[in-house]
Parts: sequence; structure tokens; C-alpha cells
Amino acid sequence: MFQIDLVTDILCPWCILGQHRLDKVLAERFPDLAVDIRHHPFLLMPDCPPEGYSIARMLRERYGVTDPAQAWARPEGEARLSGLALDLSVQPNAYPSQAAHSLIRHARAHGTQHALAVAITNAYFLEARNIGDAEVLADLAEPHGFTREDAIAIACDPAELRRTEAEAQQAVQAGVRGVPHFVFGGRVALNGGRAEDDLAAAIERALTLAA
Repeated sequence: MFQIDLVTDILCPWCILGQHRLDKVLAERFPDLAVDIRHHPFLLMPDCPPEGYSIARMLRERYGVTDPAQAWARPEGEARLSGLALDLSVQPNAYPSQAAHSLIRHARAHGTQHALAVAITNAYFLEARNIGDAEVLADLAEPHGFTREDAIAIACDPAELRRTEAEAQQAVQAGVRGVPHFVFGGRVALNGGRAEDDLAAAIERALTLAA
């Protein structure tokens, strides 16, 4: 089984593109490769308030961007190149992602970790859902092996949220400075919004090294 470690945050537009491109590359170029995609949390806005925070305001305050469309043009254009219809104006707010990451961690025991990560990310970006809300997360988690009660319990458990924050900090301490961050076969790392060819080449290199 070929292991792929993927560090992401649900709030990151390059991460939805990274997940999409990874799935596309695996399906189109490595259809016979058995893979184990392991998700790890990263927190771009660890102090995001429960009610959410305006992305336009965040871009203005952090980066001096007064026209969000300018900041969104590149990831939206890259997404179109890979067949992903990404319109970042659909989702106006950032929401805390600790609870979502906690559920993604528990999904590994159900064998649905990657599928749930994709479902939550798509719900956030494509459907403008509040992925900080336990009820929304329960809706998304139920088809992926969770009872509604268990999903809500995990999403609302302070100990689970603290564990997620600790794991995100471990990623930073390990040198992850931006997301998405890929590690293929435990040997080949890539960071950032990479092209499909870059992902494919990294997989090929890791498979060669493993052989």
C-alpha cells in the first residue's frame, strides 16, 4: 500500500484544489496503485470565532487586499484547468475548522478519512456551509460511518479540539509552513498549489525510491 500524507486546512482554497488534483492524478495516471491517503490538520485561522469571520475582511486586514476577486483569480483559474468549478465568492466566511479536523481524524477508523475530508471541503467551498457547526458536520459525517450522535459528540468535545490543535502545532514544528503539504511514500515532499504533472512526478519518484 502506497502511503500519501496530506496536511491541509479546510479553509484553504489551494487545499480543495490539491485534493482534487491528487484524486484526478491517481485515477488517470495510477489507476492500479493501491493508496492510503492519511490526512493531518493545519490551522490557518486557529482563533476564528464560532460565528465565523468575513474572508473579505480577513484579506483586507492581513494582506491589504481590497478586491477579493483579485486574490481569488489565480486559484479559480488553476481549478478550471483541472476541471474544478471553483467560485470563491460563494463562501463569504471562514469558520473554525478544529471540529471538522477532529471528525476527519476519527474517520480513519471507519476507512472513510479521505472521502470525509473531501466531502467537508466541498461542502465549505462549493455549498457555502458552516463547517464549524456540529449539526452541519453530523450531516456530512453520517454517510461516512458515523452515527449522528457520535459525530456531534466528537465535534463538541473540547479534548478532541485540543488534540487537533496539538497535531496542527506538530505539523508546524515539523517544518510545514503552508498547505497543502504532500508527502509521498514517506520520502518525497511537495508543498503548495502544485500542478498535476508535479504530483505525478513526485509519485513516480517515491515509487522508484521505494523499489
